[in-house]
Amino acid sequence: MEEQVVQFCWLEAEQCRDLPLPCYHSELAAGMDVAAAVQQPTILMPGDIQLIPSGFSVAIPPGYELQVRPRSGLAVKQGVTIINSPGTIDADYRGEVKIALVNLGREAQTVHRGDRVAQLVLSPVVRGRLELVESLPQTIRGAGGFGHTGV
Repeated sequence: MEEQVVQFCWLEAEQCRDLPLPCYHSELAAGMDVAAAVQQPTILMPGDIQLIPSGFSVAIPPGYELQVRPRSGLAVKQGVTIINSPGTIDADYRGEVKIALVNLGREAQTVHRGDRVAQLVLSPVVRGRLELVESLPQTIRGAGGFGHTGV
């Protein structure tokens, strides 16, 4: 597997020694789990959206992004997911990585310090160049949108 270097920096190293580094939890995992750096338990009521701190910032290689994705177990078992999934951390961003959690479940959920709340996936970026044209080439599908195939 190809690897790229993502530089990682604790924002306040002394206060983050109890937190694990983002890491892959299996040999072929695509995403690195991220722990919550909340100072005290944070309650997410049903429908609530909160930014959860990670306690770190990153430097991503040019031509890449870090995608912030939900952890499937958290989403399925508790209804907690990422509101802007996938979130994007651009290669030129140097601020704290924050996780935009939403509770879509029916019960309040508590985020504790060190809970794994998201995963980060390093992904290549292909930038498009827009070209203004008078009309688009025709396809069989045409303008058929949501549900047009009957599914």
